[in-house]
Amino acid sequence: MQVSIGFHRGEITDWNEISAYTIEAERMGASTAWSAEAWAFDGVTPLAYLAAKTDRIRLGAGILQIGTRTPALIGMTAMALHSMSNGRFILGLGTSGPQVIEGWHGVPFARSVTRTREVIEVARMVMRGQTVAYEGELHELPLPGGEGKALRSGAAPVEDLPIYIASLGPMNLKLTGELADGWLGTSFIPEHAATFFDHIRTGAERAGRTMDEIDLQAGGGVQFTDDVDSVLEARKRGLAFSLGAMGSRRHNFYNAAYRRQGYADEAAAIQRLWLDGRRDEARALVPDEMVRLTSMVGSEDMIRDRIRAYRDAGINTLRIDPHGATMAERLDTLGRAMDIVASVSAEAAGA
Repeated sequence: MQVSIGFHRGEITDWNEISAYTIEAERMGASTAWSAEAWAFDGVTPLAYLAAKTDRIRLGAGILQIGTRTPALIGMTAMALHSMSNGRFILGLGTSGPQVIEGWHGVPFARSVTRTREVIEVARMVMRGQTVAYEGELHELPLPGGEGKALRSGAAPVEDLPIYIASLGPMNLKLTGELADGWLGTSFIPEHAATFFDHIRTGAERAGRTMDEIDLQAGGGVQFTDDVDSVLEARKRGLAFSLGAMGSRRHNFYNAAYRRQGYADEAAAIQRLWLDGRRDEARALVPDEMVRLTSMVGSEDMIRDRIRAYRDAGINTLRIDPHGATMAERLDTLGRAMDIVASVSAEAAGA
């Protein structure tokens, strides 16, 4: 099992610190660094900066929001970062949700699974140096009735640039199994992995593929502590935000994922309280068990057991968000966690 790191959705204020953190994570052996995109900084520019600062670690867009760029521009951007990083770039894509896509970008949020498929198909045509003539349900190139003609990229082709999808719903999970090189999992509880993986497997088999061809990435926060109860309480805020704020009353894909994993009543109640402005009550309603199962918190033995759960569920790459008030503390946590991941992986290899 490999380890990946990521950067939060908010504004990055110290680029030297981000660079130093990524360089040290690379030295420790982290496989990938992911740059998020919400409504602060975009997910591409930080990777261009880090491409010049690092040598080995893969750099992933985690994720670019489907519908905010044309498919051809996505392909062009991927090719540029592939070239700048000497082949280390991973194109991560996701649908986001209507609050961001419609509220921030002013683009209709509709038929997201079809849009994801078409974006990937066109972007791959661009990256592979094909002449882009495409007729889909949402995209048609060249634009009919206009003056455009089918073009081919002037950049050197990239045959197999990896594409990962951040998917939660059943249809999008099936599409991930069918088309993607990897899955970026969120709202994931290892003990309920089948909720996600059964759909990914269905899509893979439909395309004549196996699960072994897909890098399955998921994880969460890591915090070494003797005071587990207080840490669980503090982490309820983040879960309440995902369950209540990451979407509208009609669409909250994170909330729906937790409902499918056995928390239907809790997820519905937390969302209702949050959207009604009763946020303290929403946080208080988050079960300790939910926080424990979505985090890696406690003693080394407790964290080792949670990492084993991810390994046993089938996760190939563990995403680690290390706790710490300073970069030095975060790196210390990351290093300790990576040592545990290495020993847990060695257990499996020797079994």
